[in-house]
Amino acid sequence: MFLSVFDMFKIGIGPSSSHTMGPMVAAARFLDLLRQSPFRPAGLRASLHGSLAFTGVGHATDRATILGLAGFLPDSYDADRAEEALAHIRATKRINADGLPPLIFDPGTDLVFDYGPPLPGHANGMILMATDAQGDVITQETYYSIGGGFIATGAELTAGTHTASRPGTYPYPFESAAQMLGMARKSNLSIAEMKRANELAHRSHSELDHDMGVIWQVMNACIERGLATDGILPGGLLVRRRAKGIHDALLAERGMNLNPPHTINDWMSVYAMAVNEENAAGGQVVTAPTNGAAGVVPAVIRYWLDHVPGASVSGVGDFLLTAAAIGGLVKHNASISGAECGCQAEVGSASAMAAAGFCAVMGGTPEQVENAAEIALEHHLGMTCDPVRGLVQVPCIERNGLGAIKAVSAASLALRGDGRHFVPLDSAIETMRQTGEDMSEKYKETSLGGLAVNVPNC
Repeated sequence: MFLSVFDMFKIGIGPSSSHTMGPMVAAARFLDLLRQSPFRPAGLRASLHGSLAFTGVGHATDRATILGLAGFLPDSYDADRAEEALAHIRATKRINADGLPPLIFDPGTDLVFDYGPPLPGHANGMILMATDAQGDVITQETYYSIGGGFIATGAELTAGTHTASRPGTYPYPFESAAQMLGMARKSNLSIAEMKRANELAHRSHSELDHDMGVIWQVMNACIERGLATDGILPGGLLVRRRAKGIHDALLAERGMNLNPPHTINDWMSVYAMAVNEENAAGGQVVTAPTNGAAGVVPAVIRYWLDHVPGASVSGVGDFLLTAAAIGGLVKHNASISGAECGCQAEVGSASAMAAAGFCAVMGGTPEQVENAAEIALEHHLGMTCDPVRGLVQVPCIERNGLGAIKAVSAASLALRGDGRHFVPLDSAIETMRQTGEDMSEKYKETSLGGLAVNVPNC
């Protein structure tokens, strides 16, 4: 099993990796299928199922699907070009995609939200269809958005060959935390060093360091935009951006020497909230491992760099590599999808990743790193995904702040010990998988339960 650091940390757009980025990637992939098809398509249709239908409007799934069919991708997304393309599609009822003829597509009738039972493979399912001039379907494919921007066709999901795992030979192919620790002891390498060796099977040292530097630059730029921007978030809930006001107050208090010890929690929270306010506004973010949990890892990195003596940006790579190793284990053995396992799979996974990364750069042993990840994940078990009105705003934004605080606390506890602990990380991951399997669908990103139905949403 190998999941790259760049699988766990992907540059994309908000508000959701599963519901925005995934459908966009799936739609663009469908275009590639059509370009290779012997049939000449005349039109397009799409149907959204399960969680993609229930919270699709709040997560801009319809918009992302249309833009994907027009050839847009998350990592190269241009907001101005996207608006122009959407306006043209609405006006002409045509989609122009490279390498294909103009395709009939009426957003009002050719994109359907199906609120019936979800498709069999995953809670996030969609069917994309190409039609002939008479409107008959000539090609169709089922795609599943399986969390963190990963997608799979129905056949790939059944065969276990989807893009969430890269084939090949790697020096340290651990599939569990127990294997990871065993390899660390045998090799006398850190988790980051083993992860780096795996990455170098496919890219050079300079490419790896450069690309990880870009990931951190995008994360940090997202924090900075969030700290500098106020106003009301889109979607109709009239949620105010709070990060800028909190950050301004923290800076003012610092100048007045008003710094009670608990204020450090506000710094961690404000960095995370800045990211998730940007995500809620549809801005550029990095999946970490998802958009809904995108604030936790960068917040803990920024806390480390700004508030911990001796921290250096040269260590960010080790932080990301260690975090990615933990995220890969969760993805492989359970899920990072809120539609599959609730928010324990999103913010819980992110907190475990951040705890591991922070513990590593603070000098923790592999055993302490594994302990830090376990503590953080254990104390998110059972957390539901219940966004009000299907928007990645309430409770998602604050939840990232608390996930960052838990990550730092978990790492600190682990560093106070010698790595020996009662509950293995593998057990916590398996518990999360079982809990998600047993969890009612109304608590898994459908907005049919929890806070989504118990607070005013207009």
